[in-house]
Amino acid sequence: MQFVAASKLRRAQESTLAARPYSELLDEILADLAAVLGGDEHPLLSRREEGKRLIVLITSDRGLAGALNTNVVRFASKEIVEHAGDLELVTVGRKGRDAMRRARVPIVAHFAGFGDRPIFDDILPLARLISDEYVCGTYSQIDIIFTRFVSTLVQRADMVQLLPITPSADTRGIPGAQFIFEPAPEIVLDELLPRYVGTRLYQTALESTASFFSSQMVAMKNATENADELIEDLTLSYNKARQANITRELIEIASGAQAR
Repeated sequence: MQFVAASKLRRAQESTLAARPYSELLDEILADLAAVLGGDEHPLLSRREEGKRLIVLITSDRGLAGALNTNVVRFASKEIVEHAGDLELVTVGRKGRDAMRRARVPIVAHFAGFGDRPIFDDILPLARLISDEYVCGTYSQIDIIFTRFVSTLVQRADMVQLLPITPSADTRGIPGAQFIFEPAPEIVLDELLPRYVGTRLYQTALESTASFFSSQMVAMKNATENADELIEDLTLSYNKARQANITRELIEIASGAQAR
């Protein structure tokens, strides 16, 4: 399992690192637009003071990955307790769903894990659900809790705000804070904003997948080393017990010969 996880980690890590520049640049573009546009131009840019909060919790379907799922579930539980309020949950992955069910947190939807190699089409049903619910006014804030891939040995539970989009302060330096849209703002935003939601979710899915295989590889490596140490200890104990039995039998034979 260590070698299998290592081979899958390489592909997952390459996909994650390759998608980061696109996702980060799209975040910057939308942050600039959110500073000068609002809900009048597109419903996904609207900001609400009141309403429910939705948390998208991304975990894995499988275990044997050390404390990976435990850490992200603990992070989500801490966030829910410290910011108590009217909130609901969408879970991705069986581990997060089972943990939140035991904690009796309301789950409005559940999606199975996106597999070993997530693709953008896998994210579309979740992105469509989130976009539709936000446009309908069901939620005022949507956050994603996932595991960010830092390195092979470091995976960190993290949370990012998906909606509403946080405005950028850099646009204040633009004269009039105006952008030129071609052909029209509504057409551009209709294409850009749904892709932004899908891209953010896709990036977090890639981060979680790479984190899972990294954590699993390290966990299986530690398990292998612990098993080797246990085998050595048991072999030594067996040899000692075997030698003690042989010595005892020799003493019994020698004692019986002397008694004759």
